Amino acid sequence: MASSLDADDKSRSVSFPLRLISPPSTSPQKPHEEEAEEKEAKPLLPIRSDGEELKGSGSDDDEASERAYEAGEKVVIAEDDADGDGSAPAPFSWKKLWLFTGPGFLMSIAFLDPGNLEGDLQAGAIAGYSLLWLLLWATAMGLLIQMLSARLGVATGRHLAELCREEYPRWARLALWFMAEVAMIGADIQEVIGSAIAIKILSRGVLPLWVGVIITAMDCFIFLFLENYGVRKLEGFFAVLITTMASSFAWMFREAKPSEKELLIGVLVPKLGSKTIRQAVGVVGCVIMPHNVFLHSALVQSRKVDPDKKSRVREALRYYSIESTIALIVSFMINLFVTTVFAKGFYGTKEAENIGLENAGKFLQEKYGGGIFPILYIWGIGLLAAGQSSTLTGTYAGQFIMGGFLNLRLKKWMRSLITRSFAIVPTIVVALFFDTSDSALDVLNQWLNVLQSVQIPFALIPLLTLVSKEQVMGDFKISRSIQMLTWIVAALLIIINVYLLLEFFSTEIRSLLLGSICSAAIAVYTIFVIYLILHGGDFATQLASAIHRRFRPGQNYFCSIL
Repeated sequence: MASSLDADDKSRSVSFPLRLISPPSTSPQKPHEEEAEEKEAKPLLPIRSDGEELKGSGSDDDEASERAYEAGEKVVIAEDDADGDGSAPAPFSWKKLWLFTGPGFLMSIAFLDPGNLEGDLQAGAIAGYSLLWLLLWATAMGLLIQMLSARLGVATGRHLAELCREEYPRWARLALWFMAEVAMIGADIQEVIGSAIAIKILSRGVLPLWVGVIITAMDCFIFLFLENYGVRKLEGFFAVLITTMASSFAWMFREAKPSEKELLIGVLVPKLGSKTIRQAVGVVGCVIMPHNVFLHSALVQSRKVDPDKKSRVREALRYYSIESTIALIVSFMINLFVTTVFAKGFYGTKEAENIGLENAGKFLQEKYGGGIFPILYIWGIGLLAAGQSSTLTGTYAGQFIMGGFLNLRLKKWMRSLITRSFAIVPTIVVALFFDTSDSALDVLNQWLNVLQSVQIPFALIPLLTLVSKEQVMGDFKISRSIQMLTWIVAALLIIINVYLLLEFFSTEIRSLLLGSICSAAIAVYTIFVIYLILHGGDFATQLASAIHRRFRPGQNYFCSIL
């Protein structure tokens, strides 16, 4: 932290939001003032960007702030007698790993939502086994981002939406909140439609799409019911849904009997053809779900971890890393099952270009037939589990996003209803309009993928900015090498999604007026992304310092336009 300025220096300094250059204090200080500064130099809690100490969960001043979990809702982690606040880590404990298990698996559900499953089946049908290596590395990139999200939540005791509220000015945080809500609504529409398709399959077409949407919309009451019984009961319910998905798609994998040799080559040998670029972009683009980045930083706070004790934070980060890795290995296997089933059955066939989420069950039935357990209904069960679990986690994420950005202290049932209402009304309209058209649903899915792609920077950049700042993370700020790696990953994801956007708009936008509107929107979008990158990060510090040395060598300060 920079030392405090004297009154006359403050009067001559210019406010500079990036906090790059401040006139040093030149007036002599008394010994007791120097001692006070030394004591304040390393506070127990991380420091906010405006210089104010972040409050812990027990602060009286923080009682009016929205919290992810109340103290009584958190899972208590027993402290070993051997654990002090010293440097020696506590020995590994399976019991503690079990107590920390839960948030990572809830996070992994976003890797298994109906939108991802559609990307898997299309990649398998069109590219065969050739993109399995990309699925593996994309999952690894997703794991890196989600571990940073968990790190932020554990080290600060606050989740990403709360920290964005404190880090950015009002206009920027409202814009970020709006973008997060839009991304969540887009994801929720895909998830609800996926569940509705599954209900239609399992009811043999008796229940139309819009009825399935209404049934799925009622899941918020299941969520509220389970949440009243505690975090562990809710996590247990999600574990059942993930097990259902894994069992269903593993059964399909066993029935399809894909080539083990081709599968192994597909995972280990990178291969990318010109005809499969779009599917490759889809595989990587589905990895980062904006609302999931916000969600994971809040979920890890369901365990009682004192952010003031470094040993407790390190222990939590270790167990959360193990748990998240296991969860994403499970999600990778489920995605691999789906991809290989469709690669075995439809790669190189005339049906490959026409397969989507709506008609996938019909194509599976025609290809693999019936049996004691028809593959159509096995697919329907797995899809229903994927849709239900992802819509519930979407409701969960919506609570944290709304509460964190707006600091709304509403009852949980009220927040759940508001979050669900944001998505359910447009979804019913979509279901009524697209119920009879498979191709129209595929076009809608493309638009929703684009909608979520453009939101990725608005979750990713704030996350990387915050975990790189010592003022926020304290001793748990990520290292320079990790910063470089994560920004490379972020740049790669953004470039891939820009490619997806350009390809989509080049084929779908033909009107001059619509093209002009999109161009203006892209310009505003780009400016906002640049602002987020420059706001308060090391990159901004280096850039502004270089400009200062080059153009204003004689000045002690300069004005920021940001």
